[in-house]
Amino acid sequence: MRAANPTMRPRSTPVPARIARVLRLAAHLARGLWIVRTRYARLPPAAQDDELRRWSRALLAILRVEVRAHNAPQTLPERCLLVSNHVSWLDVFALYAVAPGLFVAKSEIRAWPVVGGLVRRVGTLFIERGSRRHVHRTNARVAAALATGRLVAVCPEGTTTDGRTVAHFHAALLQPAIDARAGVLPVTLRFLDGDGAHTDAPNYVGDTSLGRSVWRIVSTPALAVELRFAGWVRAEGAQRRALADTVRGLIAGELAAARSGPGSALRSSDTPPQAARADGDRVSTGFTH
Repeated sequence: MRAANPTMRPRSTPVPARIARVLRLAAHLARGLWIVRTRYARLPPAAQDDELRRWSRALLAILRVEVRAHNAPQTLPERCLLVSNHVSWLDVFALYAVAPGLFVAKSEIRAWPVVGGLVRRVGTLFIERGSRRHVHRTNARVAAALATGRLVAVCPEGTTTDGRTVAHFHAALLQPAIDARAGVLPVTLRFLDGDGAHTDAPNYVGDTSLGRSVWRIVSTPALAVELRFAGWVRAEGAQRRALADTVRGLIAGELAAARSGPGSALRSSDTPPQAARADGDRVSTGFTH
């Protein structure tokens, strides 16, 4: 019989450790509810963003998800729409950990236990899929938020994928960037295992329940979410279908380049300035307006 390789990573987390993670997650969610119910709404936007960043980093740390930002700009334009692909319910917290702001989400999330209440109270802009009238109303709210200088994030695929490809973009969701004359910043999300390979562990597709997804995540010893920022796209004067195709092409190109490159993990030199922190976070703190 061959001896076990001592350098090999465990393929699953021991059950007691999984339960401990779930309990820590529950406590963190409870703390988040307390924050949004007692003081979040009274904070100015910049302080709200700081709170979102800290809380999201802590959530990802509990789940053993390392955040890696690649080519993240140190400054943002006054009006910015962040556009990403959509893989998991963790996407929003990964984005908050690096570039906090407002998020456009499907209306069904409001009914999720605990998480629904949290995202509703931090100003999430909900959209009803299949309702053109509601899309117009939500787009008006997004454009108004952009005009005030708030960063807004949206996933135009409208549904989650397995993270290996980028689905069709719903061009109507990019209309607010055109209306507000905002810049569009594409970002590609990828989830990796402890060895730097693509993993399906955080995927939230098909009939997977939120509880089952959480258990699968806490059962994985180590994860990383990679955020790869592409170049700016000017929305002013663009046709929304052409804009959507351009942004989707940039995200798909980043995904293809990352998958075909020499290794999936980022080198330390790829992380943006100010990424190293005493508490071990590797996400950029340099976003400013």
